[in-house]
Amino acid sequence: MQIVDQSDIVVQARNVTLTLGTAEAPVDILRGLDLDIRRGESIAVLGASGSGKSSLMAVLSGLERATGGTVHIAGFDYGALNEDALAKARRGHVGIILQAFHLLPTMTALENVAVPLELAGHLQPFDRAARELAAVGLSHRLDHYPAQLSGGEQQRVAIARAMAPEPEIIFADEPTGNLDGKTSESIADLLFQRQEETKATMLLITHDRLLAQRCDRIIEIDDGRILNERTD
Repeated sequence: MQIVDQSDIVVQARNVTLTLGTAEAPVDILRGLDLDIRRGESIAVLGASGSGKSSLMAVLSGLERATGGTVHIAGFDYGALNEDALAKARRGHVGIILQAFHLLPTMTALENVAVPLELAGHLQPFDRAARELAAVGLSHRLDHYPAQLSGGEQQRVAIARAMAPEPEIIFADEPTGNLDGKTSESIADLLFQRQEETKATMLLITHDRLLAQRCDRIIEIDDGRILNERTD
């Protein structure tokens, strides 16, 4: 894998483009984005539906390949890596939290957190999973299946699963989007608490300006371009 010296910058994007569709009917999703994120920083990306914010997260997290430009994440040049190397580069460095919880219904809360650790070769994955679930307030729900958990509890499991490998970078795409107001607030509190405790860098995709204001920096995106960015 190619290692890039980025000093304190853990996310660096230069002239990033993403074009989907066909050669005859291309659809430009991202249009030449530049972005630097420092270690330990929290960034909110605001934008209307279809603005490109989720596509930006997909490219930066390695779930989608950029069509053009360069993407350096945690010291790795994503464009220089094949699929296997990209998967290895993400492992342990990147955690992802989505609006849909994506928990396996046939596994308990503990298994949903521990099995990915086990597959990645971590030692004592169930012990680590139990500690992380305790950190998100679910030590009493380890043996419960997703259908037995509330929406807020399921998102807590998803946060524990993302945080358990102790990643350098957390990508969260509308993590409170499926939750009611009171539960959303408690989940947001938990997410920022765990980010601070672990010193992880966080990129948060949201349409909620109050949630965005809790981040160190806010980036507004529209039609695949960054309109402005500010520190609140």
